[in-house]
Amino acid sequence: MGFAKTSTISQLRTLLVLGRVSNVPTVWSNCLAGWLLGGAGTGPVEFLCLCAGATCLYIGGMFLNDAFDEAFDRQHRKERPIPSGAIRSEQVWLWGFAWLIGGAIFLTLLGMTTGLLAMFLIAAIILYDAIHKIITFSPVLMANCRFLLYLVAASAGGGGVAGLAIWSGFALAAYIIGLSYLARKESVRGPLRYWPCYLLAVPICLALLVNDGEYRTRGIVLSLILIIWLIRCLRFTFGGADRNIGLTVSGLLAGIVLVDLLAVADATPLLICVFVVLFVMALLFQRFIPAT
Repeated sequence: MGFAKTSTISQLRTLLVLGRVSNVPTVWSNCLAGWLLGGAGTGPVEFLCLCAGATCLYIGGMFLNDAFDEAFDRQHRKERPIPSGAIRSEQVWLWGFAWLIGGAIFLTLLGMTTGLLAMFLIAAIILYDAIHKIITFSPVLMANCRFLLYLVAASAGGGGVAGLAIWSGFALAAYIIGLSYLARKESVRGPLRYWPCYLLAVPICLALLVNDGEYRTRGIVLSLILIIWLIRCLRFTFGGADRNIGLTVSGLLAGIVLVDLLAVADATPLLICVFVVLFVMALLFQRFIPAT
């Protein structure tokens, strides 16, 4: 009985690692920010459907990421579930596409526009998973996935995809590009460049441009919080001879929630608390499940 329980827990952990579920709170924060930028207004059922669909697409994309990366992981990341023998690659392929189908169903229920954007997002996810190890600009493809998620979330709101949702999506995409270029050096050693760090500041630049009047001070405060977090994360990589890119990337991934909060600096105190909870959740989840 004890062996069976241990086996079940091990299998569950394998699935959680494959899905990189420690990053799921950042998907929820993307949904919340995009939905608010899209005018919100729809009911809680619709918002939960949005989060469920986005979660399915993210987890499915992560499963397929490992499926496509099997050969690379056998050489560079033997601890990953497939090369370690924790799960067969055939199962990972099946799980991956099943998650994508489930996500498509959830999002299609929210209307034609959301469903159509979801199809573009699914195509972007599969394209990224298939070629991200063989092209140098794969971080742009990763950023495109998060950008499209913002549009999906905004389309589910009462006002639909508006200008600020698009610009905020571009700012998040720039942040993801910077993060992803740093993450590329986590498994393969090599010289590090500083320029990706500048892209991490794009959301701050946008916030300082669009927040005026009564929201100016709040935008500045939230920008300072994000700056402090960025410095804290980057020092693990650029703060000395013993660099730890993994800690930097994990911290920057959790920082996506702060980027989302900055995009909706005019949110109510209750919603700000929700973002704070999601940020803490991302950090806590990383203690148990690797973020990368």
